[in-house]
Amino acid sequence: MKEYNVIIIGGGAAGFFSAINIAEQNPDLKVAVLERGSEVLTKVKVSGGGRCNVTHAEFMPQELVKNYPRGEKELRGPFHQFMTGDTIEWFENRGVPLKIEDDGRMFPESNSSQTIIDCFLGEAEKHGVEVLKNHAVKSIKHLEAHYKIETTQGDFSAEKIVIATGSNPKIWKLLESLGHTVAQPVPSLFTFNIKDDRITDIPGVVALNVEVTVVDTNLWSEGPLLITHWGMSAPAILKLSAFGAIELAKRDYKFAIEVNFIRQDFDTCLDALKTLKLDLAKKTVFKSTQFDLPKRLWHKLVLASQMTEDTRWADLNKMQLEALAGQLTAATFHVDGKSTFKEEFVTAGGVNLKEVNFKTFESKKHESLYFAGEVLNIDAVTGGFNFQNAWTSGFIVAKAITGLG
Repeated sequence: MKEYNVIIIGGGAAGFFSAINIAEQNPDLKVAVLERGSEVLTKVKVSGGGRCNVTHAEFMPQELVKNYPRGEKELRGPFHQFMTGDTIEWFENRGVPLKIEDDGRMFPESNSSQTIIDCFLGEAEKHGVEVLKNHAVKSIKHLEAHYKIETTQGDFSAEKIVIATGSNPKIWKLLESLGHTVAQPVPSLFTFNIKDDRITDIPGVVALNVEVTVVDTNLWSEGPLLITHWGMSAPAILKLSAFGAIELAKRDYKFAIEVNFIRQDFDTCLDALKTLKLDLAKKTVFKSTQFDLPKRLWHKLVLASQMTEDTRWADLNKMQLEALAGQLTAATFHVDGKSTFKEEFVTAGGVNLKEVNFKTFESKKHESLYFAGEVLNIDAVTGGFNFQNAWTSGFIVAKAITGLG
């Protein structure tokens, strides 16, 4: 049996960040990472379209936590310990400067996730962390003063263990056998499948500032909306899918949404249309795009409002004006299924947060058992927030294990 002071189960972002910081803070500890696959850091590689969205330029903990549908309350304290600025400094100190994009997402200046991977592999080697691939964990037993870990390539012993396996159902089952409860995993961060004449033939069109509501719920979000070949995407939809992950799963991803394309109420919009009817009397409605909407989207909404391409503003009757106001401020679309957002599959679910001490990320059920990253029931909207949770939890775990916490 191979013996270590600390074993990290999971060779992803949270696992490597934990391992490197533990080994750096206390070089006397013998540290190993067990990875079930033949490659490590696979999610880091594909993140941000291969550029790795390391974090987000939000520097206030109370604002940062609002991006976590699950974990908002629990992460408030940890973010005061290790925050976005600390992440930037950590990478810069190791030769990886980050840059901020217009939407707040932060990437390595190299624009390549390989920079992050090379940094982690280099730091792990420098600090003597053993990285053991193709080691799938079969069982975890808590004995008196240590843990016994059975893998497909032999048994290991460790005084302390860190679980950083992300959304791995097999590990969740092992944790349940240790007495932990796991919130049933459901997909988060997905796009909506919608078949509707109003959005067919216009993929790539973006409405920059919409409000989307799930009918008959309190779920809503705002932001840009992208029309795709299969339906709708972009932040307004992705945020809704994250905050509504559990409710939308219950509905088997069949539900109605209401889209306010112009962020005005119906009456305000109707008054504006009545003014346009007078001001643009001789022009056709079809060719007179309004409210800063993309031209192709305006065309679709006009045709859905009992008009033709030749209908002039002067000829609009009350019913047509109200129909157009309705399409602009409360267009109903029927969602029938979901699609994964790029390769960045995120799951809502994981270890019950009440069973974790968030000052150290240690299990309340087993001493010297720690968690980092998405193995917990914590997930975020898109934009670098899931990685920030990985860095924060990994750093705090390291401090707790090395006695610096």
